[in-house]
Amino acid sequence: MSKALERLVNLALFLAEAKEPVSAASVRAEVAGYPPGQEEAAFLRMFERDKDDLRRMGFALEVDDDGRYRLDTSATYAATVDLTPPEVAAVRVAASALLCDPSFPYASDLRLALAKVAAASGRVSRTSALIADEAPEQQGRTVSILTSAIEARKTVDLSYENALGEKSERAVEPYGLFMHDGRWYLVARDVGKDALRTFAVGRILEARPNRVKPRTPDFEPPPGFDVSDHVSLPFQIGTQPPVEALVRFSPAAAWRAKSVSAGHGSLERNDDGSVDWRVAVVSLERFAAFVVENGPGLQVLSPPAAMEVLATGLKRAATAHA
Repeated sequence: MSKALERLVNLALFLAEAKEPVSAASVRAEVAGYPPGQEEAAFLRMFERDKDDLRRMGFALEVDDDGRYRLDTSATYAATVDLTPPEVAAVRVAASALLCDPSFPYASDLRLALAKVAAASGRVSRTSALIADEAPEQQGRTVSILTSAIEARKTVDLSYENALGEKSERAVEPYGLFMHDGRWYLVARDVGKDALRTFAVGRILEARPNRVKPRTPDFEPPPGFDVSDHVSLPFQIGTQPPVEALVRFSPAAAWRAKSVSAGHGSLERNDDGSVDWRVAVVSLERFAAFVVENGPGLQVLSPPAAMEVLATGLKRAATAHA
């Protein structure tokens, strides 16, 4: 645990346990992590940053007329949760697995949450739960950077490499993050193209948030934006313009159309019992793989480019396993 995070945990616990409002002087004297002998101005700057960090993490801090601080427990904690000792142990084991996972980007928040549940004592499980299958450390670091930018509503400059290996520089307004199949994705407005795009975090080579006026937002997300509305099928994720594809489920496979399409695109039943699925596709290669993985009984009818990619892939697979 870093010294800054350890200080935040200590401050959170100190405020949570305080029966009466506390002064900044009490914090400086009693909370471990603030350097002894530190100049007053330096301490106040550090304390101000720590308070902002706690507020971003969900701790509701109040200041009374005398400049003393207290934790508003009713606004900080959603409801009282009574955990038995075995349940506390289960929570700590599950959490320690995530804390050991280099791809998990919210370790700081999780450690603070654990501080709310119980003080750490004894040894914890070192079980690893890797949730991303490529460059997990990089994904975790990048997601952490993007999360802070989303919360502060600061623009980010991305160095990005698409599925074709083409590198580009993009300025984006980050709106939200989601995970699919163990990989993180960023939903953001591409400023240069003035369009909403989904970026694979694993393809972000570098993310550089705007450091100018850190307390001043650079943008506002669209009204009613919900990142869950942008969770896409694997072949719909990317920065290229989408094309419409047509897939036919045979009469025998028609019953699977609803679950396979997962609410994306449109379904139309034909007289012979087959079902046509029209869906937006960004990556033809991933689309071909998706069709194979969800076959048999699926036939790509358009566009021709998708049919060609699928046929080529099947020929390569047949040759490799001949």
